[in-house]
Amino acid sequence: MTRIKTFTQRDYIKANGRASRLAEVENHTRLVSIAGVYKSKKVYDRKRNKAEMERACLICFL
Repeated sequence: MTRIKTFTQRDYIKANGRASRLAEVENHTRLVSIAGVYKSKKVYDRKRNKAEMERACLICFL
């Protein structure tokens, strides 16, 4: 006896998401973060501040 598999709505959503992700990789040549965390500029970040100061110093010397 053969078992017939039905294509449910969940299967459709999963297949559609997978196809969308593959199309995105083809367009951008890499995976792109969709739900990345946005970091506010108001948050104190010593590493970012130091990098900005170094860039500013390089521009001043050139």
